[in-house]
Amino acid sequence: MGYYDEQDYQRPTRQKGLKRFSGLSAFLGAIVGGLIVLFMLPVFSNAGLLPYSLADNDTSDEVIEPNIPQEGLETVNVNVNSDIVKAVENVSDAVVGVINMHQSSVFSQEAGEGTGSGVIYKKAGDKAFVVTNHHVIDGANQIEVSLTDGTRVPATLLGTDVITDLAVLEIDGSNIETVAEFGNSDLLRVGEPAIAIGNPLGLRFSSSVTQGIISATERSIPVDLTGNGQVDWHAEVLQTDAAINPGNSGGALVNIEGQVIGINSMKIAQGAVEGIGFAIPTGIALPVIEDLERYGEVQRPQLGVGIRSLSEIPSFHWQETLKLPESVKAGVVVTSVTPMSPAERAGLQEYDVIVEIDGEEIGDGHALRKFLYTEREIGDEVEVTVYRDGSKQTVTVQLAEQQNF
Repeated sequence: MGYYDEQDYQRPTRQKGLKRFSGLSAFLGAIVGGLIVLFMLPVFSNAGLLPYSLADNDTSDEVIEPNIPQEGLETVNVNVNSDIVKAVENVSDAVVGVINMHQSSVFSQEAGEGTGSGVIYKKAGDKAFVVTNHHVIDGANQIEVSLTDGTRVPATLLGTDVITDLAVLEIDGSNIETVAEFGNSDLLRVGEPAIAIGNPLGLRFSSSVTQGIISATERSIPVDLTGNGQVDWHAEVLQTDAAINPGNSGGALVNIEGQVIGINSMKIAQGAVEGIGFAIPTGIALPVIEDLERYGEVQRPQLGVGIRSLSEIPSFHWQETLKLPESVKAGVVVTSVTPMSPAERAGLQEYDVIVEIDGEEIGDGHALRKFLYTEREIGDEVEVTVYRDGSKQTVTVQLAEQQNF
C-alpha cells in the first residue's frame, strides 16, 4: 500500500522536468527561425519572390498638391441662362395684356372686363398688330392694350372670327420694339417643351411664364358657337400641360426656340381635370390672322342657309314634318334661306334635309362647315343632295363669300 503511494508521488516530478525542457527547445527554435526569415527577406525581395517591395514607403514628408487644372485644359463654367430663359427673353416683351372695356348703360362707369392676353406679331411703320382671342374682346365698347412696361394704349379692332376664336387689334407702334416670331406648328412632336406666357388672373400677374410639354398635336374639341348648348364646330387645337388659367387666353404658347407655336385659347376647368390646356396652332391661326388684318373677316364659302343638325330635331318630326325615309338617320336641316344667296338662287328651301355634298356624306352641321371651309373655295360649284317631302333631289349651288356666321 505504501509502495503504490511512493510510486505515485515520484512520477509527476519526472514529467514536469520533461515539459520544461520541451518548452525551452520550442522557444529557442522560434527565435532561430525568425532570425533566419528576417535575414532572408532582402534576398527574397531582390529575387522578386515577394508580392510587395521593401523599398522605402515613408510618406511622412510627402506634400499633396491640390487638383489644379494643367495649362491648356479648359475649366467648366455653369451657364445659368438656360434654353427656357432665352426662349422667354426672346418673346416676353411681345406678349401684352388686353383689356375689354364694357359699359352696361349710359349711367354706368366703364370697367375692365374680359382681361386677357395678346401677342404682337407685326409692326408696319408707326402701327403694330396684336392677335388675341375673340372671346377676350367680345362685346367690348373700348379695347386697351397694356404693354410690358405698364403703358396702356388704345386699340382698334380690325376683325374677329368666332369659329377659330381669334381677333386682330391695331395699336400705336411707336414704342414697340419686340415682335414675336411665329414657328411652324406642323413640325411639333408630342413630348417637346412648351412654354405658356400670358396674364393669368388679370394684369396683377402680368407676363407669367409656365412650362410644360406638348401633350397632343391634333386634338378636336367640340365648340358651341351660338350658345344654344349644341356643338357647332370642332376646333383643332394643341394640347399642353403648361398651366393656362383665366387671363392667359390670347397669350403665346412658345417652343424652346422662343417661337410662337400657338395662341392660348381654352382650358378644361373641372375639378377632376388638371394640366389640360389648349392653344390654336399657328398652322391654323396664321391664315385667319391674315384675313382678319386685310379684310376684317375670314373669307369662307357659304351656301346662304340657316341650319340645324338632324340629331337636334325631335325624332317624331323626322317622318311627320320632314317626311324622311326611315333609313335616313343623319343630315342637316335647312331652317332658313338667305335672300339673294347662292342657296336661294339654286332653289333650296326651308325644311330641306342636306345629306350629301359632292358625294360626301353630311351627318351634321359641323361636317357641313368643315367640308365647305376646308375642301371648297369661294366661287366653286357643288352638288347638294337633299330630301324634300320624302323625295331625294340634287341641286347645283355656286358658293359665295360668307357674310355672317
